[in-house]
Amino acid sequence: MYYVYIIQSIHHQSQIYVGFTKNLKKRLSDHNSGTTVHTEKYKPWKLVVSIGFEDWLKAKEFEEYLKSGSGRAFREKRLFSISNNAGEP
Repeated sequence: MYYVYIIQSIHHQSQIYVGFTKNLKKRLSDHNSGTTVHTEKYKPWKLVVSIGFEDWLKAKEFEEYLKSGSGRAFREKRLFSISNNAGEP
């Protein structure tokens, strides 16, 4: 199984990251241990969305879509809205 995921910084809740992995538990651990350059500044992170795919290509394409302009709009409307969740601990 391949996962597309969204994580949110616990202390900087306006910061989110969209990623792709085969091992979700290890990848979240990597983000929180600071071994991922793009996310180390805003650690710790919490998982807010994960979607599993059997097909590698479909997962990769969905990750890329979520990072695009229209994908960001979809993400905000259908998956995870920072403005609706920023006040939660």
